[in-house]
Amino acid sequence: MAREFSRVGVVGLGTMGAGIAEVFAREGLSVVGVEPSEELLELGRGHLRNSTDRAVKRGKLSEADQQALIGRVRFTTSLEDLADAELVVEAVPERLDLKQEVFSTLDKICGPDTILATNTSSLSVTEISVATGRPHRVIGMHFFNPAPVLKLVEVIRTVVTEPGVVEDIEGLAARLGKVPVVIGDKAGFIANALLFGYLNHAVSMYESRYATREDIDAAMRLGCGYPMGPLALLDLIGLDTAYEILDTMYRQSRDRLHAPAPVIKQMVTAGLRGRKSGRGFYTYEAADSPTVVDDELTPASGHHGSSARGVERIGVVGSGTMATGIVEVLAKAGFDVRYVARGAEKVARVRADIERSMDKAVLRDKLDEADRDAALALISGTPKLDDLADRDLVIEAVVEELSVKQALFATLDEICRPGAVLATTTSSLPVVELAAATGRPSDVIGLHFFNPAQVMKLVEVVRTVSTADDVIATAKAVATRAGKHAVECGDRAGFIVNALLFPYLNDAVKMLQAHYATVEDIDNAMIVGCGYPLGPFDLLDVVGLDVASAIQRTLYLEFREPGFAPAPLLEQLVTAGYLGRKSGRGFRDYS
Repeated sequence: MAREFSRVGVVGLGTMGAGIAEVFAREGLSVVGVEPSEELLELGRGHLRNSTDRAVKRGKLSEADQQALIGRVRFTTSLEDLADAELVVEAVPERLDLKQEVFSTLDKICGPDTILATNTSSLSVTEISVATGRPHRVIGMHFFNPAPVLKLVEVIRTVVTEPGVVEDIEGLAARLGKVPVVIGDKAGFIANALLFGYLNHAVSMYESRYATREDIDAAMRLGCGYPMGPLALLDLIGLDTAYEILDTMYRQSRDRLHAPAPVIKQMVTAGLRGRKSGRGFYTYEAADSPTVVDDELTPASGHHGSSARGVERIGVVGSGTMATGIVEVLAKAGFDVRYVARGAEKVARVRADIERSMDKAVLRDKLDEADRDAALALISGTPKLDDLADRDLVIEAVVEELSVKQALFATLDEICRPGAVLATTTSSLPVVELAAATGRPSDVIGLHFFNPAQVMKLVEVVRTVSTADDVIATAKAVATRAGKHAVECGDRAGFIVNALLFPYLNDAVKMLQAHYATVEDIDNAMIVGCGYPLGPFDLLDVVGLDVASAIQRTLYLEFREPGFAPAPLLEQLVTAGYLGRKSGRGFRDYS
């Protein structure tokens, strides 16, 4: 049976430590909070007061409960005041020498039954524990920021941590209303090991000027449903903290994908540490402010807009889910849309699918009947590519095979009028190879919609080395008029979203393959700890393991990065026919 704690200590009352103290006090525990100076102690009081004030304003806490909560926290500058604590959680800065010094001192002060826990997010719990004479009673208790809000707690056992200690801390986390995940002592644990590889990759993408900070962040928010874009998240975490975590992970794993992008250290050295300093990847109203203000990197509003070509008549080639979704979206935006499908039967089926989709939208009060009728009046279907001769823009949404798309683009080049823009919805093939199949490569661009097109707001506008500026402007203008958020990037494997998403998913498979954590624990860590809408294995099963493996292989072949090689377990599951939900079995069984 798990131990019932009543007296706990917290060493370090920065944002994280004060949040942990608040979590304990909310549950009725008596808390002693320690900082080495009165000045830092006052800051810790301020963190606790500000956090609980916000809770009162939001109706999450009454004023009486706030006073009772604060009354349960005793502030002191002496570690000696922790002598009778049953549990002490350390939350000082991420420096091994500092943490070892704190643990060595606590070992001498605290009773033999006291459990000593570290909130480290990246350092070795084992290395911290050996600074004491009780490594068997040392454990990791990694809360996520903000601790009063986020539900995940990673419980990190070392090879010598007593099983009873693990059970006690797991029970306490559950008592606090948290979701405990018990794991071994490995750099980054679950969430950070998966999160920081993705964040580092996003920084490299920004550093190489592949896409703007705004477009990278918008792509991941709108394309994946993440609560924050990667660069904004790094500003929140703190670039100095991020550098230390990545550096620690790299030193343990020697995985080049964890080697901090050089610009991170440069920014930290220049004092650009994120929100806490008022400037990081973005500029903020003031230090510790969440409000972003314009700076020299902020894109001008209406950029490219004045140079866009006029587009009123659009053609769409294809009869699948993506093609029908794009036709519906464009017609709702007031474009005259003509789609091409093979044969009269498919032409009729596409029309029926679009009508059914719009009827559902009317029933759900998402579309007026008059608007539905107006949109349907703008849609026509044909089995003949020649009927696209008068179109201002033609969007290809056929099967994802290079030879098929190249043949189509060569044909469209002959049919379409001079000045017409030719676009592809490919999610993985090189746009430039399609452009090269035409005599007008400057008029060819990628317009990567996300599925379902009627719902997803993101469109990746993919420029090749040949694409004309006014064609980029045209693609953005069409996407904007269609109610989409356009992000611009270069023509390389994965564009923005898939290039950042799939290596993260691949890393999760590698973590499972190494028996570090279970499917459920890894998914929980990313949903509960990072606020992701789906865990990596949930998402892989939805996408299809065969699709994920193919995309990961494409990324590997393009970048030649060893860490991008598809995880063997992923490929083995595909070979066995376990493709996810569509086959009834993937990382989970759906039969």
